[in-house]
Amino acid sequence: MSLRGGDPEEIGGYPLEARLGSGGMGTVFLARTASGRPVAIKLIHQQFAGDEEFRIRFRQEVAAARRVSGAFTAAVIDADPEAEHPWMATTFIEGHTLAQHIAKKGPIDGVELRRLAIGLTEALRDIHRAGVVHRDLKPSNVVLSPEGPRVIDFGISRAADQQTLTMTGRVIGTPPFMSPEQLQTPRGVGPRSDVFSLATLLVYAATGQGPFDADSPYMTAYQVVHEAPALGAVPDALRRVVEPCLAKDPDDRPSADELLVRLRDLPADLGPATGPADGPRSMRETDTQHHLSTDDDTPAPGAASPPLAVDGGAEDAGRAKATAGGGRMRRRWRPVLAAVVAVAAIGGGVAVMRAGGSDGPGGSGGKRTDIAAAGARLPGGFAPWRKTVPGGRADIPDELRCEARGDALFCGGGGVVAARLRLSDGSRVWTEKSPGVPVQGMHLVGVTDDTVLGYRFAAEGDAASPQSEVVAVDADKGRELWSVPSGAQSTAVTGRTQDAVVIGSTVVTVDASNTRFEARRAHSGKVAWQEPFPSGTQCAPVPSGTRLYAMCAPAAELADSEVRHPVLRTVDLSSGSLGKAITVKGPAVPVGTADGSLVLLHPRQEGPAIVGYDEVSRVDRASQKVTYSRLPKTYDGTPGMAEGTVFVSGQTGLVTALDPATGRKKWSRQTSVEGVSGPVAGDGDGALYFSSASGRVVALSSRAGKPLWTTDPRADGLAGEMNASPRVTVAGSVVVVAAAKNTVFAFDATKPPKSG
Repeated sequence: MSLRGGDPEEIGGYPLEARLGSGGMGTVFLARTASGRPVAIKLIHQQFAGDEEFRIRFRQEVAAARRVSGAFTAAVIDADPEAEHPWMATTFIEGHTLAQHIAKKGPIDGVELRRLAIGLTEALRDIHRAGVVHRDLKPSNVVLSPEGPRVIDFGISRAADQQTLTMTGRVIGTPPFMSPEQLQTPRGVGPRSDVFSLATLLVYAATGQGPFDADSPYMTAYQVVHEAPALGAVPDALRRVVEPCLAKDPDDRPSADELLVRLRDLPADLGPATGPADGPRSMRETDTQHHLSTDDDTPAPGAASPPLAVDGGAEDAGRAKATAGGGRMRRRWRPVLAAVVAVAAIGGGVAVMRAGGSDGPGGSGGKRTDIAAAGARLPGGFAPWRKTVPGGRADIPDELRCEARGDALFCGGGGVVAARLRLSDGSRVWTEKSPGVPVQGMHLVGVTDDTVLGYRFAAEGDAASPQSEVVAVDADKGRELWSVPSGAQSTAVTGRTQDAVVIGSTVVTVDASNTRFEARRAHSGKVAWQEPFPSGTQCAPVPSGTRLYAMCAPAAELADSEVRHPVLRTVDLSSGSLGKAITVKGPAVPVGTADGSLVLLHPRQEGPAIVGYDEVSRVDRASQKVTYSRLPKTYDGTPGMAEGTVFVSGQTGLVTALDPATGRKKWSRQTSVEGVSGPVAGDGDGALYFSSASGRVVALSSRAGKPLWTTDPRADGLAGEMNASPRVTVAGSVVVVAAAKNTVFAFDATKPPKSG
């Protein structure tokens, strides 16, 4: 929706582009950072701005939002609770709400329903671990982004609730999704109130109705407090898990952690929702069947993404119009694969190709041996270790990615430009910190023999600094050598968060204006060449073994988030000159190299949402011809490549191996590690390693996917964001794993940690 007369032109230095909606506490606008990154800014209504008690609560809300910013919520970009009109800027999420999805498409069933349940429970668990109680979980506060469900507005409900109680004694909330204690003693609600609300959400998702729906909010509130829930239309397996969550006494309900365990034990396919006809509601004394109609927005279920802080109701309707896939607002940074979210993207970790080396992530491996016979190839004095690498922003930890060189382990990401640890014991040699808010998926750029390259993000309010920079650090001393502003178009063009790559001793970046490639000597920073993008296009670097491609997309298609005609060109590493155009079907996501050919996966979209990958293509290194192969079905999950094989790791732990030449399925294996990223091939042990952000690792045999071992979680983190780059690094027999909250740990692959 366009701006209205009287709306400000900018807030906090962010130019406004559109009004997303307005609710009881404030108005939400679409804005843009200096680098073109879209953000949602909530501007608090003037009548609250003059109230000091409200300002105190708003400060608390901003702090809470920062604590829970992660894979299931919208990261806080900036805020000013002290401004004349307080405001907060968060990551802009594109998608429909759960309410809008149900209204348009009806109930959710099967695998998608299980995925939604697990995703929302993971979100709630991490919100509670941050010390926050949401208090207003409802269908309009769940956004179904292409990366998964996102819970929004957790802070506003707290501030609005307490302020309103102080002034009038009224309770703020939505009766069909409120807990009994929230209706009776709203000041004292705790985390298990949210569990009750989550259960009502899941019933609504499965049936299109809440378990306590009635003809009026007063009757609904009465039934929440006094009546049994109507669960007859809920699939039996889900009903057994949901019913205890709807206990009237909060002490009788499971915690979010306990609920997550129960949901993970459910079958992969919960079966369809059969409708309310046979439910117990028809046998109630008070037959108050009521189908909830909604004015919310949300994309297909089973995705995951950060929250837009909005205050329900009218704002949700506004957001539906502004965030649905058909929007035509100009967006400079907008992932073409249908989501405007700062998320980790495929291959966004370390991209280092050595001259004369293997074909990189997809290179064909040699003969493999059994993992138990790998031998103790360990650095002297090695013992298993676990460390946390402190970053520049202790309140916003992220994930790291690491690369080993001898006994040196270099890591970067989160609030860390780069850090050097000893592989033998994890002790830290030096750290270069980043002051700003990290972008998920932008981790370590790469490592050469004498230089480590990472990303640095500008601190909040530092308008003089670029949004992100590529920084070179001396590998021995940890001294900064040079830095250069970095562009931010890679995710929009390729679906990978990889704005800079290291090939040999050369670093190739995109300039800050997104108009050309720049190549520099890694250690000195001396410019080797600059090459402008072809007219009317924007490009991103795509490494393929020891080669480099440029993937370019028409600017008009990028603006509309519909990259249908991407073009690949070889890049001459000595001069930067671009080769002839190789047209590929779009959108296309580079995943690796096999037998010298660049391998791409092609996503299938339904409206703005990606539902998986249904085709693979190869760009022949010699002829530059493109061949396409259909996959047996659409595979949803995180793509990766190793041993000349394409892998798709589903959010529920299903790993599928695919032949990049024919598209046929080689094998499929259900693991117990949900949200896995990978694979990473072992060093001569015949294993492939996958891991989640919680640090849980599963090793599968590369030949047939046979489970070798699985570890327990090692970090207090999320189960995993979609499309995360591999978290494992292998050095001889040492397996190094990066996990949530800047956690890194290492163990001997021949003696993995025992599970259980």
